[in-house]
Order: sequence, then C-alpha cells, then structure tokens
Amino acid sequence: MVKRHSNIQSYSLFGESKHLPDVLHCETIADRSVLHDWELAPHRHARLHQVLLVQAGGGEVQLDDATFKLSAGSLVNIPPGHVHAFRFERGTQGWVTTFADELLDDLFNRVGDVRRDLAQACVIEADHAMTWVVAHIWAEFSAQDKARALVLRGLSASLLGWVARHVGHGELNAAAQADSNVVQRFVALIDEHFLEHWQVSDYAKALAISPTHLSRLARAASGQSALRMIEARIMREARRNLAYTHLSISTIAYSLGYADPAYFTRVFKRDADVSPKAFRTKLSRHKP
Repeated sequence: MVKRHSNIQSYSLFGESKHLPDVLHCETIADRSVLHDWELAPHRHARLHQVLLVQAGGGEVQLDDATFKLSAGSLVNIPPGHVHAFRFERGTQGWVTTFADELLDDLFNRVGDVRRDLAQACVIEADHAMTWVVAHIWAEFSAQDKARALVLRGLSASLLGWVARHVGHGELNAAAQADSNVVQRFVALIDEHFLEHWQVSDYAKALAISPTHLSRLARAASGQSALRMIEARIMREARRNLAYTHLSISTIAYSLGYADPAYFTRVFKRDADVSPKAFRTKLSRHKP
C-alpha cells in the first residue's frame, strides 16, 4: 500500500519547488523514482497537469482517497490540485508528461468540455494511439530539434484529446457531474474576467451560488480556494507576458489591471518566489 502522510506537499515536479522553464516536461518513471526508492510520497501540483504511462512493470497509485493497481499499459491522468502518490515495482518503465497551465490555457481555449473531462483524476488503459504519442513526446522533448515547441504542442493536444475522449466515455453520478460543470463554468468565467479583477463574490453571483459554496467546489476540484484560482490565472498571464513578449514590467503590470507596478512586483514575487525581472532573466537562460 502507498503510505499515508498528514502533510501534503505541493511541488512543481516531485521534490522541486522551482518553476518549470518549459510549458511541457517529459521524463521516464525511473528518472525520479530511483532517487526515492521507487516510492513517491503524497503530493500535489497546483499549476501542473500530469499524464503517466506505464510501459513495463507496475505498482500502485493513490489518487486522493482511492488506490489503484498499475500494470503495463496503465495511464494515470492527474489534474492540477489532486493529491497523488506512487509505489512502483523496481525497474518499472514508462514516462511522466507534465503540462504547465500556460499550455493548457492555449489548448483548451474553446473546448471547455475537454477540460471538464480531464479534470477527473483516474487510471485508464492506454490504447495504441496514446502509447504512440507519449513515446513521441519523450523523443521530441529529448531531441532539442528545430520546431520542437510547435511539434510538442501538437503532440500534447493529441494526447490530451485522446485521454479526454476516453475519460468522457465513463459516467459521473449526477451530483458529481453538476459540481464539475460549475467548476468548469467558473474557470471559463475567470478566463473572461480576470483582467477586470472580479472578486469571488462576482463569480459566485454569475454562477448563482454563494461565495462559500463556490470556494468549497473549487477546493474539492483543484485543491485551491476560489480566490487562489483567480490569482493564479492572473499570475499565469503575467508569466506568459514575461516569457513571450518584450513588454516592460510596468506595461505588463498595467495591462493586468495593476495601478502600481511595484505592487504587481510584490504580488508576483509572493507567487513565484522571484521578482518579475529575475523570472524573465532565468527563462532567457533556458532558451536555445
């Protein structure tokens, strides 16, 4: 059995608190597991979605309060905020693909039903297409070839689409489906109004529920409060602007609705543990 722990840690990758320089990361199961005697303690990722595929070997995974057996062909879908832990058989082979919020926002911009399906933490049986695309993501991620980012985005869209299609064929009970729909509508509203700095009460009013109920649903689905989900969306946009534009930090602050760039800098540093300037400098070092 996977060991239970009272203190659940939040990481980027397991054991790491730093932000990922890429919008996608891929590594073998062994890369991290061998460092921890093939057992990864319960943890969660606030901003990352992970898909793990077992190619050979097996073990078990804890997803929130449920435990599932893993064998060759098992694919684990782990949405942001869901607590998970692993105990692998020694020598287990496979891959872990990690998607950052920035990539998910781009891919799911107009396909909310896909995001709803992927919000379910679960274990499914991978088909040939899923296995093929995960192997190609690993090869492309490792190769550092020309047009790598473009190819990885395309492969990522295929993988997540196929996983969502498979998960969507399952059935949620009526209450769980209703809660999931509310959270997905909340996420869609955040995308529409985060630049207006709506408060939790504004979103709750638009959803015709109380702020307390909205925060409960948000925390159950993502491990974060409704307020934290709103703040995280603003910070994702800030990171995207810092990474992919040459806009000044003051201009980015104003574009995100902050009247005072110094206050924006403090908020960003509290979220990212580094200043906007240091974050941009760090990212520039990782670019080819």
